[in-house]
Amino acid sequence: MGNAGLLLVNTLINIYLFLMMLRFLLQASHADYYNPISQSVVKITQPVVRPFQGFLGPVMGRFDMATLAAAFVLKAVSIVVILQIAGFGMPPVADVAIGALAAVANAILKIYFFALIVMIILSWVAPNASHPGALLVMQLVEPIMAPVRKVIPPLGMIDLSPIVVFIAISIIDGIVVGSLTRAAGIAGALVGL
Repeated sequence: MGNAGLLLVNTLINIYLFLMMLRFLLQASHADYYNPISQSVVKITQPVVRPFQGFLGPVMGRFDMATLAAAFVLKAVSIVVILQIAGFGMPPVADVAIGALAAVANAILKIYFFALIVMIILSWVAPNASHPGALLVMQLVEPIMAPVRKVIPPLGMIDLSPIVVFIAISIIDGIVVGSLTRAAGIAGALVGL
């Protein structure tokens, strides 16, 4: 398989990982389970998550550990398979685990980053939107925005809390995900960077 084929496979796996982490975050933020978009995400990711629900249970408290474990294993296996196909041999297990952890963290940060952008645009264009997608975005970002709004309340019509959250996402991405990727010794493209 050539470079283009490996890139395509890695991109498809990263999109699926993105959906799995979206499912995890929707559960963690107590977003509307019956929202049509939530239902679609659950249906798409259920085939991979189902085997993990057998021994981790569907939900442990606020967090869906089965989805988190399934995403971690999916990315770890994909890293090994892609490196094997590319002819690099079997990487150390610790490097694969660290790379998979970096990929999961990267997916979570990207979801919040894009959700914040959508939330900001919606607050200007359609502040009272009732579209299922708009409601889901608001429910998704509210748990990370509420603590920041307590510290930095809106200044009239201007809400500065998204700026603080963007800075925090950037710092976490640079320090945590970047450090994990370097520690794994795996190309950033495999992690999803």
